[in-house]
Amino acid sequence: MNARKKVGVLISGRGSNLAALIEACRGDDYPAEIAIVISNRPGAEGLELASAAGIAAIIIDHKASANREIFESRIGDALVKAGVELVCCAGFMRLLTESFVASWHDRILNIHPSLLPSYRGLDPHERVLRDGGRISGCSVHFMRAEMDSGPIVAQAAVPVLSDDTPDRLAARVLKAEHMIYPLALKLVAGGRVQVLEERVVFKDHETATPPLISPWPCDQDMCARTALEGNHPHQCRD
Repeated sequence: MNARKKVGVLISGRGSNLAALIEACRGDDYPAEIAIVISNRPGAEGLELASAAGIAAIIIDHKASANREIFESRIGDALVKAGVELVCCAGFMRLLTESFVASWHDRILNIHPSLLPSYRGLDPHERVLRDGGRISGCSVHFMRAEMDSGPIVAQAAVPVLSDDTPDRLAARVLKAEHMIYPLALKLVAGGRVQVLEERVVFKDHETATPPLISPWPCDQDMCARTALEGNHPHQCRD
């Protein structure tokens, strides 16, 4: 196995996606390892997760820097000192400047709780529900200077239920985030993707997956057919 890519993770809060990445990196065949976790908030719970896993965890408080450039310079210095090759933003609640993003071009990933390019920015779950969407989801993408933009590496679709609240939908989307962030990092660290004309292209074969339908049409013929194909999402009621 080739040497694992060293990863720096930027966080601001509880670090649930960080936890998913830490768990993935424990795999013997996983192509990445987390070298450092940086939080811009001193009380971020994710710092404790990192320390418990034996990962270097530091605080670079944005409020302690005179401006964004100094703040980002401190982050950049810490990443370089740790030998970081890839950066993962995992609930990092600070907009990064164009110069910082450019310095990590195609080496910095971000996760967002919507099916980009739709619902960029804040409150995506509230907006999906307000607009009557039937399917939401999450996306991992290479970061660009514009908020929540850049070539998309992986996405997961999540059905929207009629009785959903923003919190209920967010909880289901978060579970999907924990699945696709480790997947996306594995693909990137393993050298299985490249960016061509601002689109991600896979170097190996892609497999088509069944469509996600919401609401699921519980028609007997359709349910019987999809059950035989192994694609049926639930047990039908009589």
